[in-house]
Amino acid sequence: MSNTAYGISEPISTGGPSELDVVRNRELEKFLADAGLYESHEEAIKREEVLGRLDQIVKTWVKNVCRAKGFNDDLVHEANAKIFTFGSYRLGVHGPGADIDTLCVGPRHAMREDFFGELHRMLEEMPEIQELHPVPDAHVPVMKFKFNGVSIDLLYANVSLWVIPEDLDVSQESILQNVDDQTVRSLNGCRVTDQVLHLVPNIQSFRTALRCMRLWAKRRGVYSNVTGFLGGINWALLVARICQLYPNAAPSMLVSRFFRVYSLWRWPNPVLLCPINEGSLGLAYWDPRRNFKDRQHLMPIITPAYPCMNSSYNVSTSTLRVMMEEFLRGNEICEAIEANKASWGSLFEPFPFFEAYKNYLRIDIATESDDDMRQWKGWVESRIRLLTLKIERDTVGVLQCHPHPGEFSDKSKLFHHSYFMGLRRKQGVNPQQGEQFDIRSTVEDFKRDVYAYSFWKSSMWIHVCHVRRKDLPDFVFSGGVRPAQPAKSESRSGSRSLGSAKTTSPDAASSRKRKHDEVNTGFSPKDSDASSPGETRELKHFEADIGDTSSTTLVDNQVEVSIKSTLPVPASGAAVTETITVVQSAELTVSQQSGPHGVEDLGYDLELTNGVKHFDGADELQTEPPTPEQIVGAATSEEKDRIGGSSNNVLQSEGLEELEPIEPAPSSSIASAAFVVPQKPLIRFNFTSLRKTTEST
Repeated sequence: MSNTAYGISEPISTGGPSELDVVRNRELEKFLADAGLYESHEEAIKREEVLGRLDQIVKTWVKNVCRAKGFNDDLVHEANAKIFTFGSYRLGVHGPGADIDTLCVGPRHAMREDFFGELHRMLEEMPEIQELHPVPDAHVPVMKFKFNGVSIDLLYANVSLWVIPEDLDVSQESILQNVDDQTVRSLNGCRVTDQVLHLVPNIQSFRTALRCMRLWAKRRGVYSNVTGFLGGINWALLVARICQLYPNAAPSMLVSRFFRVYSLWRWPNPVLLCPINEGSLGLAYWDPRRNFKDRQHLMPIITPAYPCMNSSYNVSTSTLRVMMEEFLRGNEICEAIEANKASWGSLFEPFPFFEAYKNYLRIDIATESDDDMRQWKGWVESRIRLLTLKIERDTVGVLQCHPHPGEFSDKSKLFHHSYFMGLRRKQGVNPQQGEQFDIRSTVEDFKRDVYAYSFWKSSMWIHVCHVRRKDLPDFVFSGGVRPAQPAKSESRSGSRSLGSAKTTSPDAASSRKRKHDEVNTGFSPKDSDASSPGETRELKHFEADIGDTSSTTLVDNQVEVSIKSTLPVPASGAAVTETITVVQSAELTVSQQSGPHGVEDLGYDLELTNGVKHFDGADELQTEPPTPEQIVGAATSEEKDRIGGSSNNVLQSEGLEELEPIEPAPSSSIASAAFVVPQKPLIRFNFTSLRKTTEST
């Protein structure tokens, strides 16, 4: 057993698996294998061959660049480039058909323009390369393609070296010297992945637990960084922290502890795998003391490699609420599994998205060619989370959205995709009969943002409308067949029991809670169609879905919501209310803004739960706290102290600002609602125990 301390705190438990844990772990691994999460030996060999061939191609490319720029024969001979992998493939948790995240590191004289120029031309001429799609203007420039059927995402970093050695170590801080921001971001993927593998006590247990959590997140609809949930690196960091806290646990135990810890986690306390390294190169990093945007992050999950950054800045109040509900559900089921009252299959049941809400926003996009659709689709998907933020802002945080992470297609319509968002009122807000919210300007604002696409064409089109559950198109359902409407008693009481002590399944409870959230929004297809300059596409094929209207502007975005929460409430049974008290201190060195974007909106703190860090003092946000016993009855007293308590450890340095997250103007409705389940713990924010920052010269 490992007795080495990992991370920034002592482990919660160093105990190993019992005989029952070994049995449950064997059952979990069998479930993962039956789910098809492991690639075949033949596919693994094919991937290695593709990576080897790609490495040869970039080596040839960099020599061609040197010749074209007139370098002498000796330098041309020594010229080299090297391929690195990162992401799920490097972590060892990729599945069949998954893409490979790769990084090409080249010398200082092989510029990014050469990468998207000469290398692109070389790949374009190769018959084994298909679907070549360069994205040079992305925040992290990338070249996407398929190599003999294997999907590749290829980044480029030209470092300040004349010759790239074969044994180059990109984890060294010196690799970041004298490079631009795009190169720093491109290198960050490899550097973070290597650090994660270095910081976990048992790599094999980490990999199995991460495979499990990735499958769970995809089944439950919370695996999507672009729509405001969490992506691959986020889940890897969360699982790695659990591995540090339970260094000798079997994968099945890690999964159970994952839900136990994060169902109690007091966001926005950050998740850290190691002390934040401020480095010596002067690069920007995550630091809520100095960066206003960092204070608005709701679910900070900090990368361990310099420059440290928040990998989950896309999370919104709405998506955090969804994930916290899923963590609670997962914890309940894992408790039932440990009590032999449920199986692993119940944990991985797909979330019934189109049964959970009564009202949805439907976003349709269309183009006239595959190439245009590929570009338009990527752009629209990157903006959808802004619609969630805008609705939260413009309805003062009352109306919340649950975006579905995937798209749907009507096979009868070429080059056409649809996206959906579930709508409901924020929990803990008493509904007022007949209350209406006008979000016409919100939708129009969103569409203006979308139509501002630099490469927009007149054939690229978007349409937003409201649709009720009963009017959902058939193509969103499995096999294109609408399921029979279940009896009310069946849908409300749940069809599965986790044991005699629990007569309602967590899935049924979660679905029932969402069904209580009644949202009536009157959209018209013509109304929600923004008149973009040059836009010519007709909307006739959507009018049948919603009904015709004579208005030419968006009308009656009416929201009528009633909510009954099924989440645990304080023992007193009183309605959950939020009270925010802010106490300023002279030691708070960050300049505060006045008005609606002042300190009251920050909702931020630096207390890290499960016994990691605690900073007493300066800003204090007080909310009605739940006790750990109200949420998790099975946790030991030691675990409760570590998850809900504090530690004497001191953060060594600061963190990194996110890499230019796209946010609308901040507002109190978004910034203050950092924790969205009905019970909110006591949160304190203090900088006094942090080492004081010095002004850079």
